[in-house]
Amino acid sequence: MTGGTRTALGVVLLLIGVVWVLQGFDVSFAPRSFMTGQAQWVVWGALAVVAGSMILWWDRRSR
Repeated sequence: MTGGTRTALGVVLLLIGVVWVLQGFDVSFAPRSFMTGQAQWVVWGALAVVAGSMILWWDRRSR
């Protein structure tokens, strides 16, 4: 996997994770969905944020 691909994957995971966490906490920046107010999405989102951050850290460290 190239550096640009790892960076893109890390950023996408990070952004998706933030959206999932906010949806799980019922932050109303988007229309209500099945994810709104559900604690499981906070957990999944936090895991995605951690994974995205780790990928970005690894990408920066390997350069």
